[in-house]
Amino acid sequence: MKICIFCGANASNDPEVDRQVKIITDEFYRHGVEMVYGGAGIGIMGALATALMLKGGKVTGVIPQQLMKKEIAHGGLTELHVVKDMHDRKKMMYDLSDAFLIFPGGMGTMDELFEILTWKQLGIHSKPIALFNINNYYDHLLNFLNNATDKGLIKPVDRKLLFDSDSWNDIWDYFKAGKASP
Repeated sequence: MKICIFCGANASNDPEVDRQVKIITDEFYRHGVEMVYGGAGIGIMGALATALMLKGGKVTGVIPQQLMKKEIAHGGLTELHVVKDMHDRKKMMYDLSDAFLIFPGGMGTMDELFEILTWKQLGIHSKPIALFNINNYYDHLLNFLNNATDKGLIKPVDRKLLFDSDSWNDIWDYFKAGKASP
């Protein structure tokens, strides 16, 4: 299984994020999961990639040419794809992945989340998407989505396209079930 992680190019000041980086990379290595991500060597992105690589896991990065220096492309990956722009990055990460895990992040992470979620809503794919709500980081976003659903702006069936949990075990079970279904 290849899981794409959307996450921040900045580091989090929440120590729980660092703890979950270790847990997730241990679990990826234990289950033979390959990581696909944005290719940076900094922030949460770099921490996840470095931790998994040090364990002997496989990591594929996808980075736009214009971000090679700004996000400091990770030099030690299994594979690094340099693409033209952000759209090509998202498309390639989608093509390479079986599921999507949304770690804490900023505007770029939100862009990636909502594009992949919209593609699922439109029937372009049926791959599982899970929001990892570490230390309640995404509570406000989840409240927004639930409010939009209550106000009729998001259909309840579409709201269910995004799984959310603060437990990696719940997310892993969701991913395994989603991979097994047609």
